[in-house]
Amino acid sequence: MGFQFLNRLPKALQKPKFLIPQTNSIVSSNYPIRCQNLIRRIENPKWFESPSVLLPDCRFYCNGKMIMVDSLVNNQAVIDSGDLNPQIALDAEKICKILSTNRTSPDIESSLNSSAVVVNPTLVVEVLKKLSNAGVLALSFFRWAEKQTGFKYTSENYNALIEALGKIKQFSLIWNLVNDMKKKGVLTKDTFALISRRYARARKVKEAVDAFERLEKFGLKPELSDYNRLIDILSKSRHVEKAQQVFDKWRNRKFKPDIKSYTILLEGWGQVQNLLRLDEVYREMKDEGFQPDVVSYGIIINAYCKAKKYDDAIERFNEMEAKNIKPTPHVYCTLISGLGSEKRLTEALKFFELSKESGFAPEAPTYNALVGSYCWSMRMYDAYRIVEEMRKCGVGPNSRTYDIILHHLIKARRTKEAYSIFQRMSNEPDCKPVVSTYEIMVRMFCNEERMDMALRVWDQMKASGVLPGMHMFSTLINSLCHENKLDDACKYFHEMLGMGIRPPGQMFSNLKQALLDEGREDVVIVLTKKLEKIRKTPLVH
Repeated sequence: MGFQFLNRLPKALQKPKFLIPQTNSIVSSNYPIRCQNLIRRIENPKWFESPSVLLPDCRFYCNGKMIMVDSLVNNQAVIDSGDLNPQIALDAEKICKILSTNRTSPDIESSLNSSAVVVNPTLVVEVLKKLSNAGVLALSFFRWAEKQTGFKYTSENYNALIEALGKIKQFSLIWNLVNDMKKKGVLTKDTFALISRRYARARKVKEAVDAFERLEKFGLKPELSDYNRLIDILSKSRHVEKAQQVFDKWRNRKFKPDIKSYTILLEGWGQVQNLLRLDEVYREMKDEGFQPDVVSYGIIINAYCKAKKYDDAIERFNEMEAKNIKPTPHVYCTLISGLGSEKRLTEALKFFELSKESGFAPEAPTYNALVGSYCWSMRMYDAYRIVEEMRKCGVGPNSRTYDIILHHLIKARRTKEAYSIFQRMSNEPDCKPVVSTYEIMVRMFCNEERMDMALRVWDQMKASGVLPGMHMFSTLINSLCHENKLDDACKYFHEMLGMGIRPPGQMFSNLKQALLDEGREDVVIVLTKKLEKIRKTPLVH
């Protein structure tokens, strides 16, 4: 059939535990490395009007930029930097490498001063986004950058810093930054939405609502879109009960709901698989005179798929078609993913064909859903065939495509094949591993008790300017404890604290117990004091 990608694939090993790093790629040197545009721009962007129409684990184009939802971490939409100036991308990576390899503030400042990087507003925002999992480093960089020629205070760079600090719960410092933004005239309602989301993620629901209500104290008047955004934040943070309470308490008193208000609640109840409440909101929406549109149907179909009620989801699909409501790529992607995960492959393929006949241009999310469907049925040859088809259509593959494949290969214990795929990603300019990819690989090697390889991947990640988050640190440190490599475990624990990431309680307990078992009470005392100091001492503004 001539699928060039298939000719490059490794054979699965019978004994996956014995992994040998390959210095020579098995990829044919004659095969050109090409990874074309990740996703073509959608011709009809109407279905982006609501924040609730995004599928977990999918990427979409909106206003010419790619939006990705990471359901494994925080379901937060982030703008991909695929259209970034190449020099800015290189400078941002260079700065992140400096920050990740220097421990003390003087070392960081000295290295940044000698980096010869020219600071500008776009670069500052890009670096802060890359440091979103490292609040302490983000603050260090911001304080250095604001002293440089070319720096300019903007809503974007403040908000990116607030996002990073919110992840390490530095809320006092955040409100100090809000006061600074007010004085500098760059404070917007987006800032309050960011703060509310970080409170909600930290399970501080009352504080999330209070932060929203402080809008008016800072001279900003909330509108319907702002109320919808608060309800959406609460819903997406798994606080849909509170979102419903806010909706019920304030509607027709502070705001008059529109169809988007209802679709946000539909999605919230669908995410927690409470179909009874979802149906209640759906009926109320219709009673208020709002007829379900393509967005509403997409959310309801997604909710039924999430609850594994696929026949009901298909019934709703048929219902919307009967009403002459044209399904969007989002709807097809939902059904293909859901049916594929249940190994109802024939039906998943049927909806893929329907999506191709619908008149929409081929898109990476739909193809990724199909790749996943083949992977669920372990038809890897067909999954790789679709990857090659994506190349020919110019819609990928992207890092998400490979993450899907890696997940299923590892699940099937085809670990050498997974590692070969991972190595190949590193050589493709537009498909380089992202933090989720590195997390998959580090966890794979940890589970295989190959700490040497886990650390090799970790070092490769750091050398690429990609910074780990809490879950990745936790996986590595727990595994090092299990292997009794306690000096290394302590080293990465210190690095974690140095980035301002607070360790999960269970992970710290594991580390302490492992140290106590080795009679190293003195180390436990030092680590405990350091952690307590970090907990009690806010970052310097």
